[in-house]
Amino acid sequence: MLGASAPDLANAVGIDVAFNHRNGSRYHSPLTDEWRNGDDLEQFLIRAIDAAEQSVQMAVQELTLPRVAVAFIRAQRRGVRVQIVLENTYSTPWSEQQVSHLPKHQRHRWNRLNRLADANGDGITTPDEAHQGDAVALLKEARVPLLDDTEDGSRGSGLMHHKFLILDQAIVITGSANFTSSGIHGDADASKSRGNVNHLLRLNSAELANIFRVEFEQLWGDGPGGEKDSRFGRGKHSSGVQRTRVGNSEVEVLFTPHSKHDPNNGLNWLSTLLSSAKQHIDMALFVFSAQQLADVLQVRAEAGVKIRLLADRSFASRFYSEVLDLLGMALPDRNCKIEPDNQPFEIPLHGVGTPRLARGDKLHHKFAVIDKRKVITGSFNWSPSAAHTNDETLLVIHSPQLAKHFTREMDRLWDSAELGITPHIQRKLDRQRIRCGDGVERD
Repeated sequence: MLGASAPDLANAVGIDVAFNHRNGSRYHSPLTDEWRNGDDLEQFLIRAIDAAEQSVQMAVQELTLPRVAVAFIRAQRRGVRVQIVLENTYSTPWSEQQVSHLPKHQRHRWNRLNRLADANGDGITTPDEAHQGDAVALLKEARVPLLDDTEDGSRGSGLMHHKFLILDQAIVITGSANFTSSGIHGDADASKSRGNVNHLLRLNSAELANIFRVEFEQLWGDGPGGEKDSRFGRGKHSSGVQRTRVGNSEVEVLFTPHSKHDPNNGLNWLSTLLSSAKQHIDMALFVFSAQQLADVLQVRAEAGVKIRLLADRSFASRFYSEVLDLLGMALPDRNCKIEPDNQPFEIPLHGVGTPRLARGDKLHHKFAVIDKRKVITGSFNWSPSAAHTNDETLLVIHSPQLAKHFTREMDRLWDSAELGITPHIQRKLDRQRIRCGDGVERD
């Protein structure tokens, strides 16, 4: 029919995907009480937890959604075994913290969560409202087993950055989203925000779930308060790429970290994947700071591969950002030094930019689509720390059908993106040139 919306894309067999900003879906925002575009990632999680019959294992950097916590509590009360791993920075109930003792970033987070907990909107968050709005406090009160990356006896790993659930040893949910209001719905103090731009995948496969279970059990050890046999970061046994099938799609998984000298490390694998591109590479990235990958993209660009890259605005203009390399620019750091081995493109790429988003929202995706057939996704930012320090998930899914979903998301972001050297980047370059001249390469 004339004027009718395009039919929605079919899912790949055994794989569902949800995007919290996409145009073809709407949900009722719990922040504004209004309808908004996007898939409701919170309900995506709650429905899966509510359907679990035997076990739910979760490793996620941060959980601040009380309704998700309540879903875990419901699951435990009906006899489901629940196990939760968090990053140590976020494993203490925020409502029990003294805001004056927190560093600046943590104070901002505390104030945001305190406003979200004001259930009746009267501007005053009572102790009861704070408790009911504190996901971690609710879990601990209900005695849901929970630990963080200090369980191995250390002060914590580089970063426990995973974002996955395993349900009934048969389903895996993973992607780019942290389980927070800022990561899914938006910020309490910014009515126009819609949350960081994220996605989640649900993959139905016992074989894949078993691969994730082995990783989870290294993190878990014998559980909270037992022997210090949890393993995080470089203390884990890290194998190379593991392969299985979900429906009719091949799926490859790598859990990090690895040493720089280990050929299995994530940056080496990404280099191989990018080098395989013959026609197209699309990338939507929160962080891109790996020179190794920029060098590969230069080779592929010279071979005629069409490249589109969108990166988060807040990271694109940092001195260590490889986005600047692709734009043919170099930015000195605050000491007026240039990164060693910096390689700005002699011919800048035209298909590089940043998306236009509401103030406070970030492009938090970590995905690429190669030749419209392979999807790279997971928690893995394209950085050395993701490869060599953090606990991360890196997935490659060989599925032209799934690739259509991610290409549609890339197209949506592309339609309103600022390409090339934006005014924001130019102002930063100008300021640094006034301070530093052209800079001096670091030793």
